[in-house]
Amino acid sequence: MVDYQYIYDYYNNAPHLIKWVWWVSALLAISIIVLAVYLKFIRLSLRKKSNEKAKFKSEYEALLVEYLYSGDESGKLTNSQKLIVDRIKDSIKTPSRRKLIVSVLYNLMNEVSGEMSDSIKTFYYETGLIHYAFERLKSKKWNVIAKGISELRRFGIDEASHAIAPFINHPKSDVRSETHLYMVNLFLFDGLSFLDNLKVPLSEWIQIQLLETLQKFDNQEICDIRPWLMSENNSVVLFALKLAQIYNQFEVKETLMDLLSHENKEIRIESIDVLTHLYGIEAKEMLKANFITLSLGEQISFFKLLEKLVVPDDEPFVEAYLFHKNFEIQLLALQIIKEINFDKYIGFTKSSNNNKSLAMVKAVKVI
Repeated sequence: MVDYQYIYDYYNNAPHLIKWVWWVSALLAISIIVLAVYLKFIRLSLRKKSNEKAKFKSEYEALLVEYLYSGDESGKLTNSQKLIVDRIKDSIKTPSRRKLIVSVLYNLMNEVSGEMSDSIKTFYYETGLIHYAFERLKSKKWNVIAKGISELRRFGIDEASHAIAPFINHPKSDVRSETHLYMVNLFLFDGLSFLDNLKVPLSEWIQIQLLETLQKFDNQEICDIRPWLMSENNSVVLFALKLAQIYNQFEVKETLMDLLSHENKEIRIESIDVLTHLYGIEAKEMLKANFITLSLGEQISFFKLLEKLVVPDDEPFVEAYLFHKNFEIQLLALQIIKEINFDKYIGFTKSSNNNKSLAMVKAVKVI
């Protein structure tokens, strides 16, 4: 049996430091017990929510599949579909269940097409889910707005464009990206009209996504890109240059020529590259005459253009740069010489007596 009197006397006679240690130990022990109980409760709660979520998800999936296969050719809701819609309407009032239903709809949208896809869109309208997406656009939280735009994009709600357009120049890049993707996913080239009013940079990543979206659809008639090539927003100009190259916009050559004197070096280089792709022979003599004033990047791009559009009369110019300070230009010059005067190329290879020249000759042979 525990002698409590002994413990009590021991505690009273103990130094203050020992008493403090006892109190700290007791508090730590109690904290550990409380935390253990709390963690146990949290685990049970999470497990319960997970089981409920799985149950509801399974139930909603079954209902939605039943909804899809209960339709008829008229395109109007059948009585069975109306009953399912009414049942779902009550569930979407709870945020967690609404989120779950939307996720199930996302998955179904990825698996079906045609009439079934239209049927899911009708379900989205009839249940009132669209109302909650529009409400998100009114939020003061940028991440909520971005999710709302993403949802409207995935369900193809084109009438939301008037509510989404104001976010084109939103301070948060995520909101802007979702806005730009919404416009192009739903309206394709017509959706690119947002570029007219874009004041902020168009990131490289979103440019890639926009181009990938456009290239998914064949037989599209591209709009006039010249206004974007003349935009004050450099990122818009660079994006328009990508469009000019991908969609072979020969009619914008004159505008591309003007861009060769643009204040932005990257735009000048990209313009040369696009003109090379479009066989812009008009640019060759202009760049050739001003070659010395060009930046190194422009000079390299010009030699790539020259490689594609070279004529025998260009030989003296090319030969003058066989020993340019930049190895890539030397390599391009030698490759061009090989094409227009093979005998001179052979003579140069025989006279190569230093490691750099030999390396260049070997590289051209590989090419």
